[in-house]
Amino acid sequence: MSQTEAPWQVIARRKQQEQSDTIPKSWTLKTRPAADRINVLAIPRECGILNTREIEITEKYDATALVQELAAKRLKSVDVVTAFCKRAAIAQQLTNCLTEIMFDEAIARAKQLDEHLERTGKPMGPLHGLPISVKDSFKIVGRDASIGYASLCFKPAETNSALIEMLLQAGAVIHCKTNIPLTLQALDSHNNVFGRVLNPANLKLTAGGSSGGEGALIAMRGSVLGVGTDVGGSIRIPAMCNGLVGMKPSHGRIPYAGQENGSIPGTETLGIRSVAGPIAHNVRDCELFFKAIGDLEPWTYDPECVAQTWEQQVVRSAIRTPSLSDHMRRLRIGIVKTDGITTPLPPIQTILEEISNTLKSNAAIQVVELDVTSLLSQCQTVANGLFGVDGANTAFDLMEATSEPISPWLKSRLRRKKSLAADKIRDLQARRNELQTRFLDIWKPHGGYWKNASGSAGNLDVFICPVAPHPTPAIDTWNTVSYTSAFNLLDLPAATLPIRPIRASDLNGKISDESSAPNGWEKYNRKLWDGDRSVFLGGTLCVQVVSQRKQERVLLQALSKLQDSLAVLKEDKAVKSKL
Repeated sequence: MSQTEAPWQVIARRKQQEQSDTIPKSWTLKTRPAADRINVLAIPRECGILNTREIEITEKYDATALVQELAAKRLKSVDVVTAFCKRAAIAQQLTNCLTEIMFDEAIARAKQLDEHLERTGKPMGPLHGLPISVKDSFKIVGRDASIGYASLCFKPAETNSALIEMLLQAGAVIHCKTNIPLTLQALDSHNNVFGRVLNPANLKLTAGGSSGGEGALIAMRGSVLGVGTDVGGSIRIPAMCNGLVGMKPSHGRIPYAGQENGSIPGTETLGIRSVAGPIAHNVRDCELFFKAIGDLEPWTYDPECVAQTWEQQVVRSAIRTPSLSDHMRRLRIGIVKTDGITTPLPPIQTILEEISNTLKSNAAIQVVELDVTSLLSQCQTVANGLFGVDGANTAFDLMEATSEPISPWLKSRLRRKKSLAADKIRDLQARRNELQTRFLDIWKPHGGYWKNASGSAGNLDVFICPVAPHPTPAIDTWNTVSYTSAFNLLDLPAATLPIRPIRASDLNGKISDESSAPNGWEKYNRKLWDGDRSVFLGGTLCVQVVSQRKQERVLLQALSKLQDSLAVLKEDKAVKSKL
């Protein structure tokens, strides 16, 4: 170590070398993309590392189709896993999306699974032979869960996280862990050990956080199904940034036990509970994940999980199109256009309007406009308080142990404070409980929050709102988590649903009510809009879909219906009219 090097730099260099050594030389890119190339999504099929069959495996199938092909012996796990390992290696070289690389172990397990299927005629489980990536915070025996802290490197886990045990029991193959932001509290995935995750659709845009590595890897198709965690938007935000479906459940639906989150054990029970959930290319792959875990009795792996199988969970009858012989009621969907804190920028307003108009023309759907600003504006205050239970002291202790600097996005947002006193935590939890109770009324036609409740006889199934008040922004410029953290506070299942690419025409809108006195979040949002708007191109316009607590199956049913109903919006009418 030179006299000018801090301890963290020595550790980071050693860790990065370990990473590099796990990628076979034949999987190394011979040339780097041109400096002016900002979209690298096509490079895996252009670079010559993948053969034709491997390109087909990684691009033709989703996770649901792959498990069907694997169980039917039309594909071998070793071929599927090898293809995704190679593609993950390429993704790592282009976007820096990985932490722990486990290609050799994954291929060896895939061979064992193929032998098991050949010998017994039965797949190992519902995810037999499927390669799955997981966020770095999950513990895997013999591997670090450093979550980007130099002081946690080279301290391999001695036990698996509960969900890792379940995925292995289900027959999955875990081939890599993915990159995250330092402290897990940032919306841009950068740390000093592994570096910064880049957005493959536009290298100038953020890949999001804190499951940013998952988002980038899946967008590159280096994984077909990934698992992130979410305490304030950390699944939904990377899903938005990378144009994917990402879903966070209520606490207790998917096992979370055994995670490394950089805090003293027990701290998480005092604040907002983090949850684990899937990131994928479509809704049915998220449903595959929830069904597989639900049927394996997660409460036997994590004592905080609800004792309900997939079949025992709440469902709705309103997913089919009504007909003369069908008395099923329509699917009821609310539209929330603002949280009352930060007014969405014109592209977000535009996509909400397009969605509302499209759904209103669907006979199977009833659309209700909601005004819940009086509740959501309070959620942000309570959530911010509960995020600061330990005053970030453990995070700073971990950084200072190796003289590690704080990441850029966090510099002006995170500092040491006193841990919250017990009476302060009690008061915040009391306010949270009150908001949860009051929020029950938003689902009811006469609860006081529907703008057009006349003639309505039943409750809402789900509602739609923004993921953020802006499109995917440039690196280190994400504004606020108020649109996502509210649903962590309230413990409501919520998912990101991609709608369509952002277009040049979306950048022409004007911000209304310029004369009002904006708060800090509004000022920042306007600054994003007043800058170079062309940076937003390459991003995807997404919305968030939210259901009642513990109603994950209702949310998945509604997401499937919405995915089909809103597919028409992907067409660029301006381009189509010129053809």
